[in-house]
Amino acid sequence: MDATESLKRLFGFDHFREGQFETVNKLLDGKSSLAIFPTGSGKSLCYQFTALHLPHITLVVSPLLALMKDQLAFLESRHISATSLDSSISPEEYQSRLFRIKQGDVKIVMVSVERFKNERFRNFIKQVPISMLVVDEAHCLSEWGHNFRPDYLKLPHYRSELNIPLVLLLTATSTAKVKSDMSEKFNIHNEDIVQTGFYRPNLNIEIKSVAEEEKEQRLIDTLKAQQGSGIVYVTQQHTTELLTKKLQEMGFNAQAYHAGIENEIRQQIQTDFMNDSVDIIVATIAFGMGIDKPDIRFVIHYDLPKSIESYSQEIGRAGRDRKPSNCILLANLDGLHTIENFIYSDTPERHNIDSLIQTIKQDQQQNEWSMQLLKVGNHCNIRQLPFKTLLVQLELLGVIQPKYSYYSDIKYHFIHDINAILEQFSGERRFFLSAVFQNTHFKKVWGEVDFDALYHSYGADRSRVMTALEYLFEKGMIELTTKGITDVYEVNLEKLQNEELVIHLERYFYEKEQSEIKRIASLIQFFELETCLNSHLARYFDDQNAPKNCNHCSACLGNPVKLSYSTTPHFPSEDMIINGLTSLSKQIEIKAPDAVPWITPKMQCRFLLGLTQPLFTKVKARNLEEFGMCHTLRYDEVMKLIKNKH
Repeated sequence: MDATESLKRLFGFDHFREGQFETVNKLLDGKSSLAIFPTGSGKSLCYQFTALHLPHITLVVSPLLALMKDQLAFLESRHISATSLDSSISPEEYQSRLFRIKQGDVKIVMVSVERFKNERFRNFIKQVPISMLVVDEAHCLSEWGHNFRPDYLKLPHYRSELNIPLVLLLTATSTAKVKSDMSEKFNIHNEDIVQTGFYRPNLNIEIKSVAEEEKEQRLIDTLKAQQGSGIVYVTQQHTTELLTKKLQEMGFNAQAYHAGIENEIRQQIQTDFMNDSVDIIVATIAFGMGIDKPDIRFVIHYDLPKSIESYSQEIGRAGRDRKPSNCILLANLDGLHTIENFIYSDTPERHNIDSLIQTIKQDQQQNEWSMQLLKVGNHCNIRQLPFKTLLVQLELLGVIQPKYSYYSDIKYHFIHDINAILEQFSGERRFFLSAVFQNTHFKKVWGEVDFDALYHSYGADRSRVMTALEYLFEKGMIELTTKGITDVYEVNLEKLQNEELVIHLERYFYEKEQSEIKRIASLIQFFELETCLNSHLARYFDDQNAPKNCNHCSACLGNPVKLSYSTTPHFPSEDMIINGLTSLSKQIEIKAPDAVPWITPKMQCRFLLGLTQPLFTKVKARNLEEFGMCHTLRYDEVMKLIKNKH
């Protein structure tokens, strides 16, 4: 096969970009690979090209619906058969896509990692031969990377379960530690990692120290000096609206973009920006993933980014046409507390972790534990992301092992006459379906299957029943609805009884918390560097070949900055703190007396900072006027105030 000729014929490109040909070659040689290319360097083409030269489907796991839709639109434009299975499509369309996949009419299937929790999806995908698993934004796999998503840790297990021979991991941002972590999870050898240079010589990085009250005017002045189109990144949704209104009043062709805007409107704004009908997008980080506009001339950060990784991804959207582009940060330390406090809000305390362990001990039956995520998380007062992380850690320690998930609420009703349906089948299959129908409890139209009764009377297990119902639904004989996912785990009671288990898990979360706090400290240190910013950024991402001095960043040009607070933070009086903590205690005593022992300095701190957790929702803590009274302060500062009161 002449790869370049094939590239031209299939995609219309004359040649591969750096790293693409090497990655494709490894995959076509049957070697799994990790590809680390800068944002906008064509990572997606590696799997798109390879998929067309493999016998079966390529399954792509992507973290964002917007990413899937953009890539599918590109593949459609090249007449390449691809589809996605996502929450935005109707049940009828979903079934239509399943049929096309099963018939072999599709080469590339895109899903979110959460799709694997879907009992119906897993039953289906096990029947389909898969040539390659692709993990886009693969840094989500690593506990030591940014945007870590616990469900991604299960992908090696899914790969094994589905017997997928080939894996491709794709990311733009990977430190040496994250790179090692990702490759180990899929047994990818060092020689099969393809990493191109991180340094982008056309990106001019400028850090400006700006007081908060001056930022709006400085933004306007900065925008007047720019040419072409660009993005202004902010942290909060309401800031996008306020800034956009101000810029429009000043004559700028700007639009706001954030997750709170309706999908259709967001899509139109994105289309207008891509078509140059809008010059400036004022956006939260919801905007940018999968945005492949080559001529973005500037990216301005109005607020501090969340991490060096986030910053590099966001500025990486500029200058993909390799022409000079400006990356400007209007910085102070006023937003530092917001970034830090969210990290502290996600760390479960020892008693929360112990509550989960006790729940497993009490609820398990014959070494099997069934649970619903939201219900148990709320019971233990652990937010959803750390709760998922906690479950994954218990899996990795061998305390629990996932067996299967199922829908606790499965209902169907007949579209065709029941006798007409049975007449379509003969022999044992007809007897089986008749048993399913007889063991269904109908209320008016909709019926619920009694799986236990069916098992005892006919010996049919749940998997076979679900396969049968799916078949009838696919053929248009019944209407089928499913909801209420229940996860079932096998429990190792010996490991569950380990007295060190809770302490070990508490330490894990503490170390992760401190790692994230250090990540923020590294971010501030980076912005205050007196030596080349581009060089440090490249080396942070394990690129040792970047020049020591780029001569086009503010540090190289002799303009390093020292960031500061715009105003002195306001500290409430001692009486106000005492009154706030008293209000919280009374509210919990009234509405959730069992949780009184959980009132710790950390919980009190989260209350004063206005950080949510399940118990606060239960007792309606937000309704108390003292909730969030310290929201402009840093976590450590508020903890000191509380400890001084004890």
